[in-house]
Amino acid sequence: MPSGYKVAVAGVTGVVGTEMVKILGERDFPVKELVPLASQRSMDKSIEFKGDSIPVQVLNEHSFKGVDIGFFFAGEAMSREFIPIAVRNGCVVIDNTSAFRMEGDVPLVVPEVNSHRIKEHKGIIANPSCSTIQMVVVLNPIHKQARIRRIVVSTYQAVSGTGIKAMDELTEQVRDLFNFREPKISVYPHQIAFNAIPHIDEFVENAYTAEEMKIADETRKILEDDSIRICATTVRVPVFYGHSEAVNIETEKRLSPDEVRKILMDAPGVIVEDDPLHNKYPLAIYAAGKDECFVGRIREDISVDNGIAMWIVSDNIRKGAALNAVQIAELL
Repeated sequence: MPSGYKVAVAGVTGVVGTEMVKILGERDFPVKELVPLASQRSMDKSIEFKGDSIPVQVLNEHSFKGVDIGFFFAGEAMSREFIPIAVRNGCVVIDNTSAFRMEGDVPLVVPEVNSHRIKEHKGIIANPSCSTIQMVVVLNPIHKQARIRRIVVSTYQAVSGTGIKAMDELTEQVRDLFNFREPKISVYPHQIAFNAIPHIDEFVENAYTAEEMKIADETRKILEDDSIRICATTVRVPVFYGHSEAVNIETEKRLSPDEVRKILMDAPGVIVEDDPLHNKYPLAIYAAGKDECFVGRIREDISVDNGIAMWIVSDNIRKGAALNAVQIAELL
């Protein structure tokens, strides 16, 4: 095994890129040389990695010579432009955007669920969306036991999923409102402070948003079952870190809530927090900074036969993006 790898991180100055560098150090990933990449706007910045200050380089067609592994967090347009170049240079790319997720020859991987797909890569491995990752980590062990036929999911997604500007806007709007000033609206179509916006990504022809369709399409691909019927509603809420999801499933085989809890207590990457009589259930403020996906409020869905309802929470930047990508690289 090599003593280390030359690793590039595209989009290194963003929320996810910053977390990625932190996790590479925390997990002692064998980095021989780190190549931090970003746009021209970040030209004068540096990043800290294992005690060293490394200048950020501008992402261009020459960035991937000699690079073994590339992590992409620079947006879909940048991924489409530069990932083919990276692959031609012999780099294996783990892409966090939606650019290649639904391509037939690109594995879409959540290590706890379908790590066997990694070996099928042809230079690109896709990281699913954060809202999909936390749901499939929890649902996969149930699907294996009882086969899920239908999923209805409503997400309550943190502003960090949009980036630094969205986090700043939430902070500024709260400050404005507390000081009796009219809040400025820029990142989202409406005020996000003290509000819930049922609109993430662009609306598509069927009146769903692209984010909602991503959850449906990605879930079927990861669980390797095109027959699962999925209805998603995605909502942006004034939370900084941690996506929450209300998930209702209908299974082929009947499972009791206790059976579901037992299945999930043994599932990799899952922590069951389910004691509502003592106010114990997953919360975004406690999931922030954690690696696992948390599940609680597990109960019978009394509106259908063979139905289970649950509440799933995870750190969207950590497990929902950066950590999942590093776990893929570790398996590589």
